[in-house]
Amino acid sequence: MTPDIRKQLSGFGAELTPGMLGGTQEIYKALQPDLPPSAKVTRDHRYGPDERNRLDIFTKDGLENAPVLVFVHGGGFVMGDKTTEGSPFYDNIGGFAVDEGWVGVTITYRLAPANKWPSGGEDVALAVNWLRENVAQYGGNPDRIFVMGQSAGAVHVAEYVARHDPKVAGALLISGIYDVASAAPSDFHKAYYGDDVAAYGPTSSVAALTSTKTPLLIAVSEYDPTDFQLQAAALAARYTTANKVFPRLHWLGGHNHLSPVLEIGTPGSDLEHLIMDFIATV
Repeated sequence: MTPDIRKQLSGFGAELTPGMLGGTQEIYKALQPDLPPSAKVTRDHRYGPDERNRLDIFTKDGLENAPVLVFVHGGGFVMGDKTTEGSPFYDNIGGFAVDEGWVGVTITYRLAPANKWPSGGEDVALAVNWLRENVAQYGGNPDRIFVMGQSAGAVHVAEYVARHDPKVAGALLISGIYDVASAAPSDFHKAYYGDDVAAYGPTSSVAALTSTKTPLLIAVSEYDPTDFQLQAAALAARYTTANKVFPRLHWLGGHNHLSPVLEIGTPGSDLEHLIMDFIATV
């Protein structure tokens, strides 16, 4: 991250305002390169019965038994997509995977309020199961699938780890909420979890995340809103108490809620290096 970008992101503040969200997107949209010339992209593979159960695959000739990086987008449970016309996001993550010699995958999933908890985690499970059956034909290793989510996507990846038998090599949780009962109530939470805040207890993924055998990478940004800071700290504390070892937790200096994943694919991306190390060492 350059000093100029750091200054701009700091100026946006930590709240999820339209100015912060749009301004951050504009910064990184201008920096994103085209997809690698070697990339071969196939879109809208159906991994489940719903219209939004679709995924894009990024690969290149010659890949065999390559790691697979799956990205689950955010959007407050009620919006978002794997790609948007005229935007480089989140094709940038697929392009990064191809550059590293991996298979990249971006997915969409069912949205609230039409689809309540635990639909997101269920859709991640459906996508992983589909990939385990099909990704080899695109050069991927079905036993080396890494699933990464940001914001609501991190919540859904955490749900998958907590409520399913996770058949992945690792899970990457970028700025997520892991115990919604302890978070500040919001309309986004109510859209996904329902209006009865007192009933949120069983939705927590914290206990399962502290005991899972699935390797985890957890990240939080300097300018994440307060709830995301507290959630990362609480998860780290619970994990350390349960396992007597500190989790793989990263604090991304200078970044806000969106910037780490939007920066992927540009020179000097901070999150890229963490992903590369995680996949190489797990």
